[in-house]
Amino acid sequence: MRDFRKLKMWWKSHQLTLDVYAATAMFPREEMYGLTAQLRCSCASIPANIAEGCGRSGDAELARFMQIAMGSASELEYHLLLARDLGFLGIRTYENLSEKTTEAKRMLSTFMNKLRSSQPISDETKRRPGKS
Repeated sequence: MRDFRKLKMWWKSHQLTLDVYAATAMFPREEMYGLTAQLRCSCASIPANIAEGCGRSGDAELARFMQIAMGSASELEYHLLLARDLGFLGIRTYENLSEKTTEAKRMLSTFMNKLRSSQPISDETKRRPGKS
């Protein structure tokens, strides 16, 4: 079990969530249960899944929750683009949030790669072609 608060990627994704909440505060009222909720949910899912993965036992479960967080970050990318194209987000706000989302995805990817590289090699992967 890891303390998620010690992970830079958790802090960055938590700050991104706070920024998305602030940016969506002025969205049209009719979007409260639409795009506003979708943006907030997909964004909050990133640090929430990092935290949940850290509370699980074993690297395999941790990696699974990091993958879910990555999916949420990809979903957030689309919702940000949609909000920009609908005129709900200004270009500077969109670019800032989009850049932070890309950074979160890079950090998640690096973390998952480190988890994979620390996995023990199974007997199947040790065998060379043509050898029994």
